[in-house]
Amino acid sequence: MTSYAHLDLKGSTPMPEGRLSDVVGLKFNRHESFPPRFGWLHKAYLQVKQDEMLFHAPDALVRLGVGKNMVYSMRYWSQAFKLTHEFRSSEPQSRSYAAAPTWRARWLLDPDGADPYLEDTGSLWLLHWWLVSGDKDAPCLAPSWYVMFHLSPLARVTHEEMTALITREVHSSFDREDWPAAESIVRDVDCIIKMYAPDAEANPLSPGSFEDSLLCPFKELGLLEYQGGRGKERTYRFTSGVRPSLPPRVLVYACLDYAARFTRKPDSISLARLAGEPGGPGRAFRMREPELARAIENYVENHPKLEIVESLGQRSLRFQDNPETLAWDVLDEQYGHVRQRDGFPTPEEWARQNPGLMKTTDDANTAQGQIPQQADMLEELA
Repeated sequence: MTSYAHLDLKGSTPMPEGRLSDVVGLKFNRHESFPPRFGWLHKAYLQVKQDEMLFHAPDALVRLGVGKNMVYSMRYWSQAFKLTHEFRSSEPQSRSYAAAPTWRARWLLDPDGADPYLEDTGSLWLLHWWLVSGDKDAPCLAPSWYVMFHLSPLARVTHEEMTALITREVHSSFDREDWPAAESIVRDVDCIIKMYAPDAEANPLSPGSFEDSLLCPFKELGLLEYQGGRGKERTYRFTSGVRPSLPPRVLVYACLDYAARFTRKPDSISLARLAGEPGGPGRAFRMREPELARAIENYVENHPKLEIVESLGQRSLRFQDNPETLAWDVLDEQYGHVRQRDGFPTPEEWARQNPGLMKTTDDANTAQGQIPQQADMLEELA
């Protein structure tokens, strides 16, 4: 993958991603047809923190309070949201992968973390960003999601069209021997719809409708809505526009997090790139440049190290420090300065407490869950 660390980010540069395989891992249909449910990530974090072999434990069903397939699903979502790091077990006879909670999981989901019960809708937007963003060093482990949010040219789609688009992107980017089974992509599309779109046939007056709406909290984001039709002709629309429930600081974090993929020095990145580039926050949150600019400008205006500048008719976000450092400062401010709380570990301290974070798996090399400038101290995960 081409590195743009040496380029002026204000200029018009090629898209940072080439092939889909540069930014995603080969993870299809690992969710067992279950979208992430309310409470799953917090529960999995607490249990993995106590037992690295949780997902293979004989009593995992009891400890997590779910069925066998849901255990597999919880394992996948914890990894896909970059909240766990999987590595080869140290048991000589074991072929299973152990799991360690990442520093960002500690920051978000610990009882003294930012939002352990995900009560703030901003936390759902943050998790959505972690899920659908990725680069060569920290791939997106939900490739079907990446295609639909970052690469799809369509707003209104049917299930069949989503399946065809994902299949085409995967086939054009991966070698034939790596292609997933066709049914795996179909099930990914099923899961995307279940995760983000309200049930097209739900009766709002039925006793179970409220419970169904709580099963997957990501429906609250309003990113996908049912348009009409039945069966295979059912049509959905990826919404776009103003996002009232997306806190400006979370959006600024995503913008700086994206900029940090190209430079770790003071610089700037155009709002057009932030809004329009595949992999950027505009595509992830389905926001156009004017909406993105309006959402962040008031916050940026009052930040000592951030500003929006204009040159030759192009507006850019300028940052006066390492954008990765600024990103976490901004995000931590949103949640009351979690890192300043007594006893809160630094990424280095957390890695020492969880040595599994320094181990690798066989099938991929990705550093996840830690602040990227600390990534050189951690080995990379699958």
